[in-house]
Amino acid sequence: MGVCPDARKTEGESFMDRKIYLEKEFSEQGVDCYTLKGKEYRNHYYIVSESETRKLMNTPEIVGYEVYRCMLPATSQMMYYFKENGKVSCANILSILRGALNYPLEEACYREHVRIHDISFLSSERVFNEEELAGLKIKYSKLTMVPDSTLLIGDIIASGETLIHCLKYVTDFYRASGAALRNIILFTIGGTKAVDILENMTEEFRTFWPEFEGFYCVFYEGIFSTYQDKGVSGINIPDVDFFWKDGIISPEFRRVTLSMRDPLFEKCIIYDGGARRYEVHEHVDEVLGFWRDIRDRADVISMKDLLDEKLGHETPITYEDWVWDCHYGHLNPSKTRWLYEQELGFIESLKKADLREIAEERIREFTDALKKYII
Repeated sequence: MGVCPDARKTEGESFMDRKIYLEKEFSEQGVDCYTLKGKEYRNHYYIVSESETRKLMNTPEIVGYEVYRCMLPATSQMMYYFKENGKVSCANILSILRGALNYPLEEACYREHVRIHDISFLSSERVFNEEELAGLKIKYSKLTMVPDSTLLIGDIIASGETLIHCLKYVTDFYRASGAALRNIILFTIGGTKAVDILENMTEEFRTFWPEFEGFYCVFYEGIFSTYQDKGVSGINIPDVDFFWKDGIISPEFRRVTLSMRDPLFEKCIIYDGGARRYEVHEHVDEVLGFWRDIRDRADVISMKDLLDEKLGHETPITYEDWVWDCHYGHLNPSKTRWLYEQELGFIESLKKADLREIAEERIREFTDALKKYII
């Protein structure tokens, strides 16, 4: 038996309260899928892990078309899963520009014989009033309507403001036409705020579409959280940069990340997805700028505090507390025990590590790998 996830409860916790746990849904074709359990959700939430997405999220050197390609195996397998379980028959893709272009939804549907009726496009931009953010505005819209169908969306969700704005715009379009949506399947590299947003939106949608099934939301590799301040390094961007703390990470992603020294210390799990695909020089500037800042601030950054922040819990930590913190209480205890021991070994290996040396090595590696993009 695993460690009971209800052994400890903390008052005032929202989405990430410790009653939540991962449960294995399937393992097929190199893809491991978990579902979120422990609460009465209006929707279905999945964490999917596959070698290519693990590589993408641990290797900021992957840019351009490779970003798209790395997401295809996991996306295709999940599309097959939804088709086989009767969750999608006919679909309309909503492409929220430009982040959605990283998600291979159309190709995954083609591979798994899911019929796409049409593709809709939306572009949302921030509106400023005297340098203050005043809201969001739909800049471009090309919508089509497929009544009683599935809406497919791919989006990076941090604050979720763009997703909310675009979904309300689309549902207003459907309602004005007297049509309804059957369900929405969402693929995301995203954070914990996504769950609260989708739960609230489903409640709202059912006030005018009582038969709305809800969202089937797929998170790649984990449900991450965003920094709420500049972090231990003093460099991170609040509500933008993803990391592990207060999230739920797939065991496979945890295993692979902790098998290497450096990926855990990157500024963000994914960085700017649009820049990685289309403006690679901007991505290169961001990554190199981060590691240069780390190098220059190394003397004032506590390695112990930084490591605890990145792992998501204060160390040392007992196995029982670790399982509870990671939401692994319903997984195979022989595997979780091994993961725990791996984390202990990772911590031990860093006791003599020099943060400045790590930063300098990353600068050299990244520069060598992407020097053609450096101006």
